[in-house]
Amino acid sequence: MHNINFIRENPQEFDNAMIQRGEIAISKKILEIDEEKRKTQTFLQNLLSEKNTLSKTIGKLKSENKNADNYLKKVEEIKNEINTLKELETIKEDELQSILKRLPNIPHSSTPVGKSENDNLFYKEWGTKPVFKFKPKRHFEIGEDNNLMDFETASKLSGSRFVVLKGQLSRLERAISNFMLDKHTLENGYKEMNVPFLVKDDILYGTGNLPKFSEDLFAAGDNHWLIPTAEVPLTNLSNNQILNIKQLPLRYTSYTHCFRSEAGAAGKDTRGMLRQHQFTKVELVSIVEPNYSDNELERMLSCAEAILKELNIHYRIMTLCTGDMGFAAQKTYDIEVWLPGENNYREISSCSNCGDFQARRMNTRYKKENKNIFVHTLNGSGLAVGRTMIAILENYQTEDGNVIIPEVLRKYFNNQDKLI
Repeated sequence: MHNINFIRENPQEFDNAMIQRGEIAISKKILEIDEEKRKTQTFLQNLLSEKNTLSKTIGKLKSENKNADNYLKKVEEIKNEINTLKELETIKEDELQSILKRLPNIPHSSTPVGKSENDNLFYKEWGTKPVFKFKPKRHFEIGEDNNLMDFETASKLSGSRFVVLKGQLSRLERAISNFMLDKHTLENGYKEMNVPFLVKDDILYGTGNLPKFSEDLFAAGDNHWLIPTAEVPLTNLSNNQILNIKQLPLRYTSYTHCFRSEAGAAGKDTRGMLRQHQFTKVELVSIVEPNYSDNELERMLSCAEAILKELNIHYRIMTLCTGDMGFAAQKTYDIEVWLPGENNYREISSCSNCGDFQARRMNTRYKKENKNIFVHTLNGSGLAVGRTMIAILENYQTEDGNVIIPEVLRKYFNNQDKLI
């Protein structure tokens, strides 16, 4: 949610930011509605003051056994006017909120300006691309050739964009998630949380998923939705709270299933596991003081990077431009892992600083020097488990169709060094 005071004081800057995010200049309309609402509030306050004055006069007249009928009639007229103005105030507030809640976050000053992923900027990379003496297979070819990945049966069960993982691949998925959770909780200072997969409307509103992106979600009835990511419940753990400054920073991690309709992905990545309706992910969330959020973003990014470094998988990091960034983010880094079977980079993590955008929607603050200040929230994948498995299959594949298990994962396989 946006700070209306900022829009009042910086209308042109706000319009420029919205245009960078692919929206239109909207401050004029916002401020017109805001002005009408404030005028209504002023009239309302004046009438309430007049009503209080008249009520005192009526009380005095009655105590003196004098006639107060004219004053009573006037009070009744004012009451009717007050009710009308209250209705108008509600209408203007709803009108204002209906615009503000659908507008994306203002970009950070260091976020590159651009329209699409083609305008994203290279930030850095780590490791080198593996060299094969044979033509590397894609992940679904490895999975299907070894009878460990079954899309046909999944389609019978649930339709397209689902998979059944069998035997050692199911075990690999579990090993990856355990490794990530161990790393983030034992070394990176995150607290593991086990959260619900179903959340209510207002919880999705708090993180910016509703109302604008309802088509990307799966509704579960009875005012519930399946979570698109653990960011939603984790960030909302502090919903509508005033935190003690000594509690900050809060750092959470959670391994969950995630559910997305992929409404805008028709025809994209129809083969394999890259884009599915149900997938697993280890999520990272931080809640911090505003002055520390820029540094916290770099810290979160390094925590996500550490997973790939220990797996020894080459990746690059891109800084997303204003036109490619998520709705609630003010700055985002994408970690893109190299997939030799596909001969391409693919996103495996997005780490975002949302500033106070989500905090305003959730009404999450902290107390400092007798002031209540909105916190800053951050989130990132640490990492997408399915895509990490894809990266392992393609980067560690052997010519005979097997897959070498990365050294850091072998403890989850009784020190077995190959998958099959």
